[in-house]
Amino acid sequence: MSILIEVCVDSLESAILAVRGGAKRLEICGCLGLGGGTTPSLGLVRSIRKALPDIPTMVMIRPRTGDFLYSEDEMSVMVEDIKCFKTEGVTGVVLGVLTSKGDVDVERTSRLVKLAVPLEVTFHRAFDMTRDAQEALRAIASISGITRILTCGHGPTALSAQERESPVAQAEFSQKRPHYPLALRCLKKKALALESSIIILPGSGIKHSTVATLIKTVWPVGVREIHMSGGEWVEGDMEWRPEGMGMGVGGRGEWGVWKTSQESVTWAREAAEAAISSIGSLS
Repeated sequence: MSILIEVCVDSLESAILAVRGGAKRLEICGCLGLGGGTTPSLGLVRSIRKALPDIPTMVMIRPRTGDFLYSEDEMSVMVEDIKCFKTEGVTGVVLGVLTSKGDVDVERTSRLVKLAVPLEVTFHRAFDMTRDAQEALRAIASISGITRILTCGHGPTALSAQERESPVAQAEFSQKRPHYPLALRCLKKKALALESSIIILPGSGIKHSTVATLIKTVWPVGVREIHMSGGEWVEGDMEWRPEGMGMGVGGRGEWGVWKTSQESVTWAREAAEAAISSIGSLS
């Protein structure tokens, strides 16, 4: 059995490179290098679908960068985007709405999900910005039509008291940042306990040097998908660069181009497959 690697991309070139590297599903976004990605253009979605017709495509529905508390005007934009992409043959959409208090906005999220079905729906990393992972998981599980949750593991609130008291949990959670693979494993267990079919999709910071630890922790509880970008700012080809001029991005992004690295996806895939093989050899 192999792992399904989803790669987020924001250009046709990156989409092709991701698939060459081993991506089996794409998340199509706009402006990935700036705040986590936004809704892509219709032209980009159509171009990727045309070039890679056999690759499943999930489309980001996010009208702007920043938080996930949306006005009714922004909700209207998201509704129109879902209607538009729903006619384009995409596999699904990626979305998420929160309340000002840091909870899943069940009413508004449900409104968008109801419009999107029968497409797949991923609740994106707005999940990681909620105040309580367990409450957020229960809220999302209560919404009919959500396929998966994209998450980095949220943090120690995903652990039960018993798991927090284990030596591994104590060691990992005494650090400034929690041991995300452990938290992801616990989220998967909680989803199963809720008798929910929601898929836990680990994402954020996944690369060849980190994927083995992740796989060895979450594979045994049934996690079979991972999400990565494999992207970076690369030097652009512009020769004329007016001194002191730019579009406000700053740093390498001012004259650079965000691009997926085929090698990064390949290395992550190979490391993941090796980790899965090692698990199998020990069972």
